[in-house]
Amino acid sequence: MMTMNGFCKVAMRLGALAVCGAALSTMPLLAQGGGPRGMMSPEAQQARLDDMTKKVDLTDDQVTKIKAINADQMKQMMTLREAGGDPQEMRPKMMAIRTEAQSKIKALLTDEQKPKYDVFMASQRPMGGGRGPGDGGAPPPPPQN
Repeated sequence: MMTMNGFCKVAMRLGALAVCGAALSTMPLLAQGGGPRGMMSPEAQQARLDDMTKKVDLTDDQVTKIKAINADQMKQMMTLREAGGDPQEMRPKMMAIRTEAQSKIKALLTDEQKPKYDVFMASQRPMGGGRGPGDGGAPPPPPQN
């Protein structure tokens, strides 16, 4: 028969196990950059840019310009979010901002880099955890040349 002291030890171990399990299950969400309202953290943004730099063979000048494009895109999206409103009405506006940014980035690329960029973008889940393939939504339209 288990004593009260033995029961407390078992309960403490189970509690610790539950806390550790919960912490481990949230790590993938944090790694995906789930910042405020689905925004990527600065660290996640930098990691994505570093990955793009390697896979698309970006120059330092291109990286600097892409950082500015990305910062402008984030500013526009934050302004739109802060204005509030119906998320269903905001979605097309956000998609337009994203498409515009992708077009600006593609305009910076050489003919050799453009197909690499297309492959890179196809491998990315939509920024901010938006609906895309596998989430029940349609993928965003490809950026126009």
